[in-house]
Amino acid sequence: MSLLRPQSGSVPHASSPVSAPFWEGCRSQELRYQHCTECSAVNFPPTEHCRQCLSPSLEWTRSNGTGEIYSWTVVHRPVTADFDPPYAPAIVTLDEGYQMLTNIVGIAAEALVIGMRVRVEFHSVGPDLTLPYFTGSA
Repeated sequence: MSLLRPQSGSVPHASSPVSAPFWEGCRSQELRYQHCTECSAVNFPPTEHCRQCLSPSLEWTRSNGTGEIYSWTVVHRPVTADFDPPYAPAIVTLDEGYQMLTNIVGIAAEALVIGMRVRVEFHSVGPDLTLPYFTGSA
């Protein structure tokens, strides 16, 4: 049984002034999300206005980086030759109440289950890109 691994090739991503604090956090080994100072809603992915109350009063907060697997799939036929299968894209529900799309690493694909507790771990995939992956909780 082999363990799922982070990607080592080119990984497409988008960055903007709105998402820059998220990517800076990843480079610093911090998982960050926005929360609204008006209504306390959690806001992810990053936006300019709260999704709940439309306030522009959003502030960046550090996540504890733990959550559970909401859904996943295992890819055996990648969409690009740069991706090394198998890999497991997943939706993880963070303990702070938001969900993010990520990949699972360090676990055998056969061991993945809905509700499995996971924690973030960061992997550099280039000189200017560090991605948050999730692995089993300690």
